Amino acid sequence: MSIESLFWISLVAVVAPLVSGAVPRRLVPEVVLLLVLGVVIGPFGIGLAEPDEAIDMLSDLGLAMLFLQAGFEIDPAELTGSAGRRAMWTWLTSLAVAFGLVALLDAAGLVHAEVALAIALTSTALGTLLPILKDGGLLGRPVGEHVLRHGAVGELGPIVAIALLLGTRGPIRSLVVLAAFAAFALLVTVWSLRLQRRESQILELIRRGAETTGQTTVRVTMLLLVSLLAVATAFHLDIVLAAFAAGFILRIAIPEGDEHLEARLEGIAFGLLVPIFFVHSGMGLDPQAIVDEPGAFVAVIVLILVARGLPVLGACRLERGPSRLTDRDGLAVALFSSTGLPIIVAVTSVAVSAGQMTGKNASVLVGAGAATVLLCPLLATLVMGRTAPEAAQRGEGDATRGTVS
Repeated sequence: MSIESLFWISLVAVVAPLVSGAVPRRLVPEVVLLLVLGVVIGPFGIGLAEPDEAIDMLSDLGLAMLFLQAGFEIDPAELTGSAGRRAMWTWLTSLAVAFGLVALLDAAGLVHAEVALAIALTSTALGTLLPILKDGGLLGRPVGEHVLRHGAVGELGPIVAIALLLGTRGPIRSLVVLAAFAAFALLVTVWSLRLQRRESQILELIRRGAETTGQTTVRVTMLLLVSLLAVATAFHLDIVLAAFAAGFILRIAIPEGDEHLEARLEGIAFGLLVPIFFVHSGMGLDPQAIVDEPGAFVAVIVLILVARGLPVLGACRLERGPSRLTDRDGLAVALFSSTGLPIIVAVTSVAVSAGQMTGKNASVLVGAGAATVLLCPLLATLVMGRTAPEAAQRGEGDATRGTVS
């Protein structure tokens, strides 16, 4: 590993949150600064840092930890209930709209790699949004819950579509491979639940070791993650699917959560590995490709808003009952759901490797995804009209006053 490159990446990881915190209302998310500064220090910028095999591995682990955290935030009941089904139908609508738009552009001779582009337009970067939602105090609140639901499906749907439509095995064999991976993940889930019910000696040793230097619960979680990553790699599946499954299994195993375990995992993820992933992603962006084709860059952003944002907005408007959002909050959810990056990076990587997309076009697409990370959360925050932390504090104050009275 190049220690010099790691130094500059570490420096950026420290500078980004400081600058983000200095911006009023935190309107510039930290992840955007990590991406932009990654471009600056990377090979397409001033060349202070170069990716190598070791940094690539750390970046992959950062991506995995990001999606483990995202999977852990999802309540399984939310996906299996009526709200989860609505989110699934919304994503399928997004996919249909995306294929329709891309077909029109293809007929006009304006685009290539149609399948890859259509899949990219339907993604929601839940992993990228997670730190933004945490910092904004939106988790556990109606807007955050809607974003988590649409984000979960907006991550899983494109991952499955990548495996089925862009893989070299063909749809049928790819479906069999996905089913085999799902069966393995189910076996791991069943085993963990049975282990808990039996109150075995192994489980007691794990619990006792959680507060020692052994950190057994953290190590077991990392073993779960790496095991699923290894199985996904053997099946030639994207590691994002494995990481999300690991987080989902962890949530099922400890449905009430574990503050100590969560704090330690967040320290590993957001303190070390996740910043490396975002800076590494920025280092791979070629700004010249965007400068050369500004029209395509803007067009992709518009396509993402139409293909992903409009269906989510429609779903929020059609929702009835106590979970219905105000028009402003529904628009905020649609904007948050239009935020894309990790899946776009995955789609373009597969398409470029398969010779279905040029590196220049991939840079434009990834650059547009990075732009949504800046623009969509920013616009969503402005649409909501006040910062979420202020709303949270006001809600807590109201609850406290109600208790006292």
